[in-house]
Amino acid sequence: MARMTWIFSPERVDTPDATALRRDYYGDVAGRYFGRVLAEDEYDDEMIDDGLELLAPPAGEFLVGRYAGEAAACGGIVLLDGGRAELTRVFIRPAYRGKGGAGLLMDGLEEAARALGARRTVLNTRLDLVEARALYVRHGYKEIPAYCTGPYMEIWYGKEL
Repeated sequence: MARMTWIFSPERVDTPDATALRRDYYGDVAGRYFGRVLAEDEYDDEMIDDGLELLAPPAGEFLVGRYAGEAAACGGIVLLDGGRAELTRVFIRPAYRGKGGAGLLMDGLEEAARALGARRTVLNTRLDLVEARALYVRHGYKEIPAYCTGPYMEIWYGKEL
């Protein structure tokens, strides 16, 4: 029996796999917010594509994780100021959760942040995304004061690298 493995690597945000993962990410977080699955015509391409230019060197990086060769996870890093990098679009497709990829994704994102010169990572999320919040805390993130504002930002985390 072959052992299933995760492989994480940088990828352009406009590849078919990266695009599908970003779309699934927004479908998941928006669906949870609205308490239902979004209809196809409810996806806002501007929202899905917002800030993509920052998810490539030298401003950032976008990682795609594959499990047994299938695109299963993604996450981005965006350099901010003062040696900080923000984690964004951290997502594992539901069918691949519980298979050990979350910690590997976080490790990969932090490694990418260090490679871009960051000394600290930060992120923001919503209170209802309890699985994500638990992942961040397990990975050493601590609650910090707000470093940005927005309509879906309710709690902020940071970690020294």
